[in-house]
Amino acid sequence: MQLANQAQKIFYLSCLVLLLGKLANISQPQKDFLWQRSGQILSKLYGQGHLGQFETKGDYNTPTIHGTQPLAMKGGDPYIRALMRTITASEANVSRPYNVIYGGKQVEDLSKHPQLCVTIVAGPNIGNCTTAAGRYQMLDFTWNQTARRYHPHPSGFWRWKSYSFEAKYQDAVVYAWLSDSQAWDVDIADLLRQGEITQILQLLSGTWTSLGYGIETNSMSNYLPQIYQNMLQQELS
Repeated sequence: MQLANQAQKIFYLSCLVLLLGKLANISQPQKDFLWQRSGQILSKLYGQGHLGQFETKGDYNTPTIHGTQPLAMKGGDPYIRALMRTITASEANVSRPYNVIYGGKQVEDLSKHPQLCVTIVAGPNIGNCTTAAGRYQMLDFTWNQTARRYHPHPSGFWRWKSYSFEAKYQDAVVYAWLSDSQAWDVDIADLLRQGEITQILQLLSGTWTSLGYGIETNSMSNYLPQIYQNMLQQELS
């Protein structure tokens, strides 16, 4: 058993060395993604507790386990806003979250959902492809479904409507969705005011599977309740 554990650690360490070796010749968004992968490998080597001192790296305004980028949208309930920033921590914790797609690549055209299907490289859905994109890593069909209901400024008409994926609209759609008690059968804002962040993370894990109670937890998942408290203090100040 001890030999097997040592072999496993050597494997993870080799993966870490390969990842870090690529940092010199890649773009900043790819660096952010590789740092996150490195954090996941470190968690395998040392256990989740070691990650308390691990931070993603970058050259500007880079998020860490202590928090995420401010929202593009202005105003709104600070409790919902803090929750949105918490979702980002495990879904798109990079310097430009609104532009990121699965795998760390950045897209510049946000006139609509990118709809790029990228092969999944780890986890229970390995080998499949995903269109997850943006700050909330929304699949194309999820975006179309929710934007049809909550997007404040669709273009076109009737069946030919389109929905801008610009940063402020990503926020607006998710904010309205989380604020809709009929969509979730509970009043999320009210539960947050009662301090029930764990219950909310459990509720949302069916939609965002990295929130700690879904099928794709990562190195950030265990820190989400504390990240939420950090983000709430910022949003209330």
